[in-house]
Amino acid sequence: MFNTIELFAGAGGLALGLEKAGFNAIGLVEFNRDACDTLEKNRPNWNVICDDIANISSMNLEEYFKIKKGDLDLLSGGAPCQAFSYAGKRLGLEDARGTLFYHYAVFLEKLQPKMFLFENVRGLLTHDKGKTYNTILDIFEKAGYDIQKKVLNAWDYGVAQKRERLITVGIRKDLKDKIKFEFPLPHEYKPVLRDVLMDVPKSTGVPYGEKKRTLFELVPAGGYWRDIEPTLAKEYMKSCWDMEGGRTGILRKLSLDEPSLTVLTSPSQKQTERCHPLEARPFTVRENARCQSFPDEWEFCGNVMSQYKQVGNAVPVGLAFEIANRIKNSLEEEA
Repeated sequence: MFNTIELFAGAGGLALGLEKAGFNAIGLVEFNRDACDTLEKNRPNWNVICDDIANISSMNLEEYFKIKKGDLDLLSGGAPCQAFSYAGKRLGLEDARGTLFYHYAVFLEKLQPKMFLFENVRGLLTHDKGKTYNTILDIFEKAGYDIQKKVLNAWDYGVAQKRERLITVGIRKDLKDKIKFEFPLPHEYKPVLRDVLMDVPKSTGVPYGEKKRTLFELVPAGGYWRDIEPTLAKEYMKSCWDMEGGRTGILRKLSLDEPSLTVLTSPSQKQTERCHPLEARPFTVRENARCQSFPDEWEFCGNVMSQYKQVGNAVPVGLAFEIANRIKNSLEEEA
C-alpha cells in the first residue's frame, strides 16, 4: 500500500478518493475544527492533525511523520489561491512566503515524495495574469519535479456536477524514467441529477424566504429569471436587472436532466442560485454531498452552514478517485 500525506484536507473528498484507490494516509493536516471533527468521526483510524499548517511545516517532518526523506509516495492537497508579493522574481520558495502554498512547498522540499498531487480552482491559471501559477510551477521545478497539468471537469468522471479543477501532478526527477503518469480518460456516460437525487437520505437544509420561494415556484425546471413575468423578475433583481450579460444564475432552477452546476459553500447566493428541480428550495447538505459524490454514510460535523461549506469546498470523491488511481498505477511501475 502506498503512503500519502494530505495538506488542507477539508472534509475528506480528496482523502476518500485516495483511500478508495488504495492509498494509506499517514497524516491529514487541516485547520478548521468542524472539518477535523468530520474526518475523525468518519475515520477514527486516520491521523488527523488539527492545527495551523505553519506550525507543522516548521517541524522536523521526517521525525514527526516517522518517514525518511524520499520515502513518502505521495504528497497531496490544494492550498487556497493567494497572490504572491514577489511573483515573477524567480526567487524559488521565497516567492511564496506569506501564502498558504508556501507550506505545501516546504513539505515538498523537506520530504521529497516520489510524486505529488496539487489541485486547485481553474482560476489559478489566470490569477494575477498567470504569474501566481507560473511562480508555483517554478517552485515545483526547483524542488526537483517534472510537472504535468490539466483542467479536469468532474462531470467527465462519474460525478453529477459540472466542476472544473486544475490538477497538477509532479514526478521526482530522479524517477522520471521509471514512472509515467497519464491523466484519466473521460467516462462514456456523464450522470445527471436524476441519477443522484431520487433517493437521498433526509438531512438538514436551509429554506428560501417566503418571497423567494413564491418566485421559484413560478420558474420551470431548467429555467431562470427570464422564464417568469418581467415585472416580478425586475422587482427581485433590483440593480442586477440593468447589468450586462445573461445573468443566468439568477433565479436558476436546475433540471433533473442536467448535472448540478458547481456546488457552492452556502445554500443560496443571489446571482448563482441552484434551486432544487422538483421543489422551490435549495439543495440540502446531503443532496449537495451526493452531487459531490460523497457516500451517504459520510457524516458532516458542525452547524448547518459549516456543513454546507465543508461540502462545497471539497474535491468530488469520484474525480479524486480517478486521479488517485492513475497515480497509484504510476507508482506501481516504480515499485
